[in-house]
Amino acid sequence: MKVTLCGTRGSLANAGPQTVRYGGNTACVEVRGEDGTVLVLDAGTGIRALGERLVGASRIDLLLTHLHMDHIVGLGFFKPLFKPDMDVHIWGPPSATLDMRHRLARYLSPPLFPVLIRDLPCRLTLHDVARERFAIGGFEIMADLVCHPGPTVGYRISERGVALAYLPDHEPALATGKVPTDADWTSGFALADDANVLIHDAQYSDAEYGDHAGWGHSSVSHAIDFACAAGVKHLVTFHHDPSHDDDALDRIIEEAREGGEAVRRERITQAEADAAEIRQRAQEDARLAVERAEAELRRRVAEFSVDMAEKIVERNLDRETQIALIENYINSVGNGSRT
Repeated sequence: MKVTLCGTRGSLANAGPQTVRYGGNTACVEVRGEDGTVLVLDAGTGIRALGERLVGASRIDLLLTHLHMDHIVGLGFFKPLFKPDMDVHIWGPPSATLDMRHRLARYLSPPLFPVLIRDLPCRLTLHDVARERFAIGGFEIMADLVCHPGPTVGYRISERGVALAYLPDHEPALATGKVPTDADWTSGFALADDANVLIHDAQYSDAEYGDHAGWGHSSVSHAIDFACAAGVKHLVTFHHDPSHDDDALDRIIEEAREGGEAVRRERITQAEADAAEIRQRAQEDARLAVERAEAELRRRVAEFSVDMAEKIVERNLDRETQIALIENYINSVGNGSRT
């Protein structure tokens, strides 16, 4: 699997010398499989240059996370849509009110765009993405709803045991301002769980998030906390705010990384303390279990030894033989035998 970031900016493009390292085009990612399958994730302004490189393909699958303008604004400039011999499949979240064609037509029609979606010359197929696993070429894909205004999904793309999670617009900390620790209550967790690479929303600094809570985006620290909670191997910060130039992003990410290291150390310390407490409790439970077993054994020995001693005495044996038989019986009971 080969992943290329074609657009990493959020909300509004801001391409220029001040954003050349982190990128200025809005969301678009190319994913290529071993068998040549091409997936395009979102259609922000980064899709225009990508379309120039895909003219030799015969099929393109475009997976939209949602239909906010910064994720579809590049559609009208995507060359494969204008090739008559091209199969283009567009996948996106379902809506309870309008199908995918009618929703995309709001943009691909005047006054926003001069070409109607029905007039695109490619062989276009539209899909409401299902909340279940499906296959495109050699890729296994899972989609699920995530926390962001309007119908929004994230994707998990797997090939030969390698998994890429894509959650470009996501606010897992919405309820409390912190990423939950319980996987069952964490938006997007199943998509990111143990992924090799996670591309995740990181629009705000920690200071900015408070004024934007509920807007559907994460701070860089939230992205790091989410990645740690999901056991992700590599985190790629994404959907950068248009007001953050490269120098600002360097500062924000470094501050978040230092904070994340402190949180990680705190979690490790707490985990070690929890493990020590568990070991101590286990040792105490084992000691009490042994004491209970010994007390029960003594009770049984006393109960049965008296009865057996009486029977031995009744046999009129000499005293030494009686004592030897009684001691042998007590030892056999102590070893778990009644024979």
